Amino acid sequence: MRDDISDQELLRAARDGEVPALGALLEKHRAGMRAVALSVLGNVPDVEDAVQEASMIALRRIGDVRRPESCGAWLRMIVRNVCRAHLRSAGATTPVQDLAALAAEAGPEQVIDRHAMRDWLWRAIDELSPTLRMTVMLRHFSPRTPSYEQIAALCGVPVGTVRSRLSEARGRLAEAMAATADAAHGDALARSRASALEAAETLAAVEQGRFAELAAERWTPHVAYYSGRQRVGDRDFLIRGMVSDLEAGVRQRFVTAVASRDTTIWEMDMVNPPDNPHHCPPAVAWLMSMRNGRMHQLRLFHAG
Repeated sequence: MRDDISDQELLRAARDGEVPALGALLEKHRAGMRAVALSVLGNVPDVEDAVQEASMIALRRIGDVRRPESCGAWLRMIVRNVCRAHLRSAGATTPVQDLAALAAEAGPEQVIDRHAMRDWLWRAIDELSPTLRMTVMLRHFSPRTPSYEQIAALCGVPVGTVRSRLSEARGRLAEAMAATADAAHGDALARSRASALEAAETLAAVEQGRFAELAAERWTPHVAYYSGRQRVGDRDFLIRGMVSDLEAGVRQRFVTAVASRDTTIWEMDMVNPPDNPHHCPPAVAWLMSMRNGRMHQLRLFHAG
């Protein structure tokens, strides 16, 4: 790629899904991004992490840039927001949805259609190892972005491990994207829409008393429920839990789904009965590991 190529040309190519162009655009402005991180954080190891985090956000939101001449300022603004969030909360960085100044999204469907589901990006994510893929999906693609501490508890690893996995994933993602740039991409948008349909069908089966039947069809026989690293239940345990919530008047309302090749996240709102409004936390995420299209591991993340 030419050294003198303009931001306008790079932006146009990046919007069309040309990974080398997007990488060149980020590399062109990396010095300015790093300078902003240094000015906010000082000369600390977190500087590189902040630049990597900002690059991940830019990868997902490249469609937000309306004027090519504003690319540099847009990237530096992302870095600044990430750094400020880091200073406000040790161990936390800015979730994508907190960057409201970048774009006004109407809802999760628009986020899926315009950003997170770019096929070439998801193909690159699929090239990561399962542990890296799960961590980066939780941090960057879950609508209710959990903190590092929450991801650590959910996955049963130390916070430092979460940080190192994210750093490795961000670093390797650019390589994976470049390696798959010319490959045929699966329809990631269709995959997540199909997963959303499965979530709706699952909730309907609970209401109709068919949950055990559906679970037998769509879950592996040895599906396991994990809390951190510890296995705490099997399929019967999960079925009993769902039925128990239903009998207590608790309902789950589907919000959105994010799916890669073998990791799926369902976001749900919890609707408690009027006479027991605090029975369950207000929201839950189903973090599922898939095998041959069927769930074989489940972790639940409660918000609130």
